[in-house]
Amino acid sequence: MYGSDKVPDDSERTAFRRAEKQYKLYYESNSKKKKQPKHVDLSDVLDFKNILESSNNNGEIPPGIVALSSNFGLPVFRLENRPGFYFIPEALSIEEQCRWIKESLISFPQPPNRTNHNAFYGRIHDLFSAAKERKFLESSKDDDDDTKEWKLVEEDQRNYDVSLAHNKIPDALCELAKRMASPAMPNGEEFKPEAAIVNYFGLGDTLGGHLDDMEKDWSRPIVSMSLGCKAIFLLGGKSREDPPLAMFLRSGDVVLMAGEARECYHGVPRIFTDKENADISHLELQFSQEEDCCFLEYIQTSRININIRQVF
Repeated sequence: MYGSDKVPDDSERTAFRRAEKQYKLYYESNSKKKKQPKHVDLSDVLDFKNILESSNNNGEIPPGIVALSSNFGLPVFRLENRPGFYFIPEALSIEEQCRWIKESLISFPQPPNRTNHNAFYGRIHDLFSAAKERKFLESSKDDDDDTKEWKLVEEDQRNYDVSLAHNKIPDALCELAKRMASPAMPNGEEFKPEAAIVNYFGLGDTLGGHLDDMEKDWSRPIVSMSLGCKAIFLLGGKSREDPPLAMFLRSGDVVLMAGEARECYHGVPRIFTDKENADISHLELQFSQEEDCCFLEYIQTSRININIRQVF
């Protein structure tokens, strides 16, 4: 009748949950100085940056990984035991990364687009500008339209409600998604970008294991772009009991998930914000001008994920 206070040991957790726990950020409990992250063994994490370098230098690729050519001049890797999963390392140029970081902070949260702030604050305009000026907003839901919008979001969070007001996906982002999606598209068909979700990760944030299963046709890929600090991505199987593969995601990497891969549990248990592991020196250089200091301050401790979907 009553819940147990017992904390489950590893034998009671699923394989996916054990992997999440393995890579999650924990701190040393006995540190007397600044909180120190616990050491994590990363030796089993796939590193497609190293795989790309090895492939370019001597043509060697680890077993189970296949290199494909693309129509946009970049190598694409797929996993033999995860059909429908594709990894495109360094897919976005530095200029593209900076552009979409800025758009993600300035433009994408603008109403009528919905964010997770809507439920508490209603619509918020110019959120990043307010953050730069260190402004604070108190809760207010006096606007009837905001309250109604919040209720629609809360009551049916996982459905695409095309009747709600929203901004069009920028043409440049659509063209980028179409180009990146081509290795996973059946019979050379063109990907149709119809919805986009932007996830923002800070220090200690995670994305638990889940499936992306709301779209009508799973043969069409989800195009997932990484920006900012390096992360660990877990790609499991069709059951949470299937041991997941861990791999690094760096700024500029693109992942495609289509077909059978859409049935695989996946998540992000860790982002790295320390200077040694974040791998964002190219962004720090690009955002070194005074007018970009706020973007630099944000991205030094954050990761942004833009994933684009064909809904119908």
